[in-house]
Amino acid sequence: MYTPKHFEETRAEALHGLIRAYPFATVVTHGVCGLVANHLPFELAGDATLHGHVARGNELARMDGAGVLLIFRGPDGYISPNWYPSKHETGREVPTWNYAVVHVHGRLRVIDDAAWLRRLLETLTGHHEAGQPQPWRVSDAPADHIEKSLHGIVGIEVVVERIEGKFKLSQNHPARNRAGVIAGLRERDGDGDAELAALMAQQESKP
Repeated sequence: MYTPKHFEETRAEALHGLIRAYPFATVVTHGVCGLVANHLPFELAGDATLHGHVARGNELARMDGAGVLLIFRGPDGYISPNWYPSKHETGREVPTWNYAVVHVHGRLRVIDDAAWLRRLLETLTGHHEAGQPQPWRVSDAPADHIEKSLHGIVGIEVVVERIEGKFKLSQNHPARNRAGVIAGLRERDGDGDAELAALMAQQESKP
């Protein structure tokens, strides 16, 4: 991934935080017919392992040991040059796009273990149902239905071999332009704008 130095993010807490906040990843690997992309939610287990599951019919279920790239996308959005104070002084600014992404490189391990899968499903649903008034639990479904569902999937594990982050958040601009972008995003308040503004504001406090 092309990453100019001022957009490079190396802090483990920032990289892991994005994965936890945006766990739906694009999984890229090399299959029989070339590059293959799948889209799956993952659970970050500790600091260096990711867990997920796929249908048995998915090609990933037959790719034990394959090298994979997981792409986690955070908030993104169009940035208008009108938000830069410097644009109103010199006119020498152009539009851009701000975003945050984390790339995880590792090797796929396929896990065909019903007990392991059930624990994963309980963890995933416990996490994603936490905000519901009446959280759904795996035990809410009939036991035979859960058993049948478990037979239809396999687990996947990716141990992190390399992780890289690119947080393109106007760091190449002076502080007043960055403040203008944050204000512009908050005023526009489109899909993901509040999250992008919050991430930029958090970046301002980066040590």
